[in-house]
Amino acid sequence: MAETYRILWTDTARQDLTEIIDYIAQDSVENALAVLDKLEAKAATLIILPNRGRIVPELLHTGISQYREIISTPWRIVYRMESQRVLVMAVLDSRRDLQLVLLNRLAR
Repeated sequence: MAETYRILWTDTARQDLTEIIDYIAQDSVENALAVLDKLEAKAATLIILPNRGRIVPELLHTGISQYREIISTPWRIVYRMESQRVLVMAVLDSRRDLQLVLLNRLAR
């Protein structure tokens, strides 16, 4: 039987999710709820084999390899593993420049 991991969302990732859903809900609450379900379900798949996500390429180029991601088009769910836990760190729009997003977060 495969090992299972516990999925935990950081405050930052929850805030990302809230912003995405609030934005979509301006046009359609139904679509916003569908996206919320889709993103939460995708993250929940990390309970088994979380290593299957790719290392975030933009971070790997700078030597940072502990962050992985899975894609739920057009969003990137960025996470890292810690013991038997998967920490969802961010939910980002793949159409945005990840380096710019991270710089803005560091500047806060």
